[in-house]
Amino acid sequence: MAGEPQDDCLFCKIVAGSIPATIVRETETTVAFRDINPQAPTHVLVIPKAHHKDAAALATAAPELAADVLRETQAIADEEKLDSYRVVFNTGSGAGQTVWHAHAHVLGGRGLQWPPG
Repeated sequence: MAGEPQDDCLFCKIVAGSIPATIVRETETTVAFRDINPQAPTHVLVIPKAHHKDAAALATAAPELAADVLRETQAIADEEKLDSYRVVFNTGSGAGQTVWHAHAHVLGGRGLQWPPG
C-alpha cells in the first residue's frame, strides 16, 4: 500500500534505522544520505520517509511530499556549497531505477554533461 513501509524495501529499512546509511539531513518527512556508489563528488539521495514506488507515484499520491523531497535537494546543494547540481529521478527499470522507493539523486561537484548517461 502506498505510503506504508515495505518489509522488502532497502530504503524503508534505512528510514527505520535497521540498515545503516551515512545520513546528511533528516526532516519530519524526508531522509537524505550519501549514495554508496557515488557518480559525482557529491551524490546524495533524498527519499520520502513514506513508501511510494517511484517519482510518478509519489507526485500523484502525495504532491506535498514530492515538494518536500525537492525542497531538500536544494538544502543539500546549499550545505554542500554546490553552485550547480543535477537532480535526477529514475522512474522504471529502463531508466535505471533499482530501488523501488521514490528517490532523488543530488549530483554535483564536477561538470555534468548533457545528455546524461
